Amino acid sequence: MSKDQAIGGIIFIVCVIVALGYFVALVFTRELSFLFGWNWSSLTVWHARVALVAIPMAIALIAVLAIGAWIGWTMATTPPPKPIEEIEAEEKKEEEKAEEEKTEEKAK
Repeated sequence: MSKDQAIGGIIFIVCVIVALGYFVALVFTRELSFLFGWNWSSLTVWHARVALVAIPMAIALIAVLAIGAWIGWTMATTPPPKPIEEIEAEEKKEEEKAEEEKTEEKAK
């Protein structure tokens, strides 16, 4: 695994974890609030206003994180390019082969 693939894998994992954590926190806010002792029943109007902001923001954040996860997945699964030295060596071999074929044709 190359360095770019490792970085891509890390980006993918972080984006997925953050997206899932945000989704759980948004959907289960009322249930999580009992852990901290907050009383949400008296804040229904405030809660509705927050939901009007939180839902579009959640969609936007999850969309951005999905794009980040896609970029990370692409980086993690794309094989690394060949080193330049290897490409140059292949080109030299091809050139030598072409020259040999030309000399053989002239010899005939």
